[in-house]
Amino acid sequence: MFAYLEGKLTYKSPSILYMDVNGTGYELNITLQTFSKIQHEEKCRLYIHLQVREDAWILYGFADEEERATFRQLLNINGLGAVTARLILSSLTPEELERAVALEDNKTLERIKGIGTKSAQRIILELKGKFSKLKNTGDLQAPAHNTTAEDALIALVNLGISKGVAEQALAKLKNTSALSVEEMIKQVLRAL
Repeated sequence: MFAYLEGKLTYKSPSILYMDVNGTGYELNITLQTFSKIQHEEKCRLYIHLQVREDAWILYGFADEEERATFRQLLNINGLGAVTARLILSSLTPEELERAVALEDNKTLERIKGIGTKSAQRIILELKGKFSKLKNTGDLQAPAHNTTAEDALIALVNLGISKGVAEQALAKLKNTSALSVEEMIKQVLRAL
């Protein structure tokens, strides 16, 4: 829903900040990693994740897209909530988390408050191989400069088609270099 917010920082703490965007104040939950990057800034851009709950809408802000993408991957782990995901990213950079997962280093994860042996093993199991996919395909929610096929893939996923099915359907298209994003999407939808 939200890609990013850019504005003046009116209040900063290591876990929460207020951002004034054209006269509207937003409260953003942040990680220590983000705080360390923006603590001396008066204005900045933060990449946003909106969590909608029954009792609240909560905004999370991140200094870069990689941290937001990692946060979203952590949220996909069964039993791991936004508070724990934020704690993980406050304790480890995305690169450190990726290294811990790649090396199956439970001890690094277990040092984080609230993460025990079973949680560390589940995080490693569910994130194994996901980081390289994030770097290769980019975050589907916030693309930077995509090709036509990548734009079509993003649109199809946002329409509710699973990523794997959409990728297979796009691969079957002929003469894709001459097709617009809209035409690619139409052809895939017809084929499905």
